[in-house]
Amino acid sequence: MLVAGPHAFVSHHTAARLYGAIVPDGPMLHASVPPGRRRSTHREVLVHQSRRTPVTFRGLLTTTPEDLFLDLATHLTLVDLVVLGDSLVRRGRTTPERLMTAMQEATGRGIHPARRAAALVRSGVDSPMETRCRLLRVFSGLPELETDIRFFDEEGHLLKRLDSGDRPTKTAVEYDGRHHIERQEQWEADVGRRETFENDDWRIVTLLSKDIHVTPALTVDRPAQIFRQRGMQIGRLRDEWRRHFPGRVQAPGSRSA
Repeated sequence: MLVAGPHAFVSHHTAARLYGAIVPDGPMLHASVPPGRRRSTHREVLVHQSRRTPVTFRGLLTTTPEDLFLDLATHLTLVDLVVLGDSLVRRGRTTPERLMTAMQEATGRGIHPARRAAALVRSGVDSPMETRCRLLRVFSGLPELETDIRFFDEEGHLLKRLDSGDRPTKTAVEYDGRHHIERQEQWEADVGRRETFENDDWRIVTLLSKDIHVTPALTVDRPAQIFRQRGMQIGRLRDEWRRHFPGRVQAPGSRSA
């Protein structure tokens, strides 16, 4: 932080990466200085003015996870902000409850999207795509479902895990990324796991990247039909998802995993 000035501390996107959280890639380093302090003109460092009280993390002064979340509320989309929150929780940097409380107590720029995003942050989310799958359901009016469903044996050993699901109707939604099928043993394990669930009368809806980024409309309709078949109460679907998941036209013959 020497190039940012003697009173600088890590903030914004750079603070998120320091915490091991997930934000969109960018070329700039971000730091903040108190108002009135000289700001660096180094072309690779974007220096903000901030009244935040920094904390020390891994030997560096940085904003708290909660302040970071609010700072980025004016820089990220709602979906990316929830991805950030889910990843901060997964890394143990905060909790959904602490994040929500902090946003309720905070004021200033970005507070309204920050509060809405904080209300959508959940624990037990393993990847950004799991977050996006959940938000597509929420914004369309489908049930959110319970996240990170785990099944244990009598001795407390983990037997099975589901990304999200509804226990009463035994209906689950799982995301399969490209990295899952690039490893043969992982793919075989996933197939065996699904067969075990099917034998237990669970119905698993499997989503791929293209289902979220290319054909979100079909992805809304397919789970809705399956949820109804399984006995879940589904109300009238909403169109809010279109603002956050516009999709794109896929060229004939193209493939997306």
